[in-house]
Amino acid sequence: MQAKPNKRPKYRLTVTATESLSNNYQRVTLQGDSIAHFGAESAGDYIKLLFTLEGKTDVDTLAEDAKPVIRTYTIRHFDTETNSIDVDLVRHTTSDLSCGFAARWATECKVGDTMYIMGPGKKQGINLEADWYFLAADMTALPALANTLNSLPEDAKGYAVIDIIDSTDKQDLTAPEGMNVIWNIQHPEHTLVDVVKSQPWLDGQCAVWCACEFDSMRSLRQYFRNEHEIERDYIYISSYWKDGVTEDGHKVIKRDDLNAQH
Repeated sequence: MQAKPNKRPKYRLTVTATESLSNNYQRVTLQGDSIAHFGAESAGDYIKLLFTLEGKTDVDTLAEDAKPVIRTYTIRHFDTETNSIDVDLVRHTTSDLSCGFAARWATECKVGDTMYIMGPGKKQGINLEADWYFLAADMTALPALANTLNSLPEDAKGYAVIDIIDSTDKQDLTAPEGMNVIWNIQHPEHTLVDVVKSQPWLDGQCAVWCACEFDSMRSLRQYFRNEHEIERDYIYISSYWKDGVTEDGHKVIKRDDLNAQH
C-alpha cells in the first residue's frame, strides 16, 4: 500500500541571524517569503522544526514514506517587513542525541543555513474574562508566556512566575503595571511550583496560564484545580517537555495523562 503524503505544507526557510541572548538562550531568525501569510498575529503560535533521523536539516533526503523528527517551538516575533520569525531555544547538553537535535542545531547553525518548518499551530490564550491572572512558565515556555503577558488588558493584575537557569536569562517583557513579574532562578529549595504556591491568593476570579515540565505541570494543575477550584474555562495548563524523555515520548505521556483526566 502506498504511503499517504503528508498534507501539511512545509516551508523552507533560511537562517538570517543567530544570537546568544543569555548563557542558556539562543535566538535564531528564519526568513522566507513562503511564510508571509503567518503575519504579526502568529507571534506566540508554535511551529515544528523538521530534522532527519540523524538530526540533520536536509529533510528532502528522507524517503517518501519516512517521517521527519519533529521539535516544537514558539514564534517569539514575526517581522512583517522581512517575513522573518525569531525562535528562542534553550541551549543544553545531553547524552541522548535525539533529545538534543534542536539545541545542537541552535548552537551550530550559521547564517545561510536552511531549515524546514511546518505550522503555525495556534497559541493557547488566556481567558480575559477574569478579575486577575496567574501565569507561570519555565525556560521552554518563556516565549509563549511573553506573548500571553503582552495580550493582557492594561489594567490586568496578578503574577507571572518564570523559572530560569541563571540571572542572565532574564528578559525585558511587556507587561501591565499591575502584573508582578517574578524571576525564579532554579534551586531545589525554591522550585517553580514552590514559588507559585508562595504567592498570596487574590480576591475574585483568577485565570491561569501555565506551561512547564510535565511533573511540575501536574503539581501546579493539582494546586490550581483542587486547592483553588479554578474551573476548566479559566485554566490553560500544559507540559512542554518531560525530564529525560524525547518529544515523541512526551507526546505519549501527555496523551495518557489527558485520557486519565476524562
